[in-house]
Amino acid sequence: MHETGWSLHSQLAADTVPVCDLPLSRLLAMNDANFPWLILVPRRAGASEMIDLGAEQALLMDEISLVSRALKDETRCDKLNVAAIGNVVPQLHVHIVARRKDDAAWPKPVWGAAPRRPYDPAVLDAFVAIVRDLVRGAYESSRPTS
Repeated sequence: MHETGWSLHSQLAADTVPVCDLPLSRLLAMNDANFPWLILVPRRAGASEMIDLGAEQALLMDEISLVSRALKDETRCDKLNVAAIGNVVPQLHVHIVARRKDDAAWPKPVWGAAPRRPYDPAVLDAFVAIVRDLVRGAYESSRPTS
């Protein structure tokens, strides 16, 4: 798939670490230990809304489902919050946040609920590795065999 002219928004780059690339999107982990939080960013220049993806909207939905399942399986969370808001960062990106009834913001949205708390680097590395393995494994098993 083409990435011509695409680059990750500077705010997303500052707040996240890369997990892996899927066919359409770059998967990132938010560096906030308050919540297990992933972000999918379609690698399409100028995309600010899902409707900007045209026929690739279905692929984005598949990637959201795949990443959501991996995050839920890893965290055993009570609820997943999935949103593409983009009021601060105009680049199309989809938040997938694992929520627990005892987290810092429950039942309210996570935005602004608690000061951002960066992960311990070793804990973040472990989380990213687990998510990467789960996502890659799920992606590989979902591909048709020839």
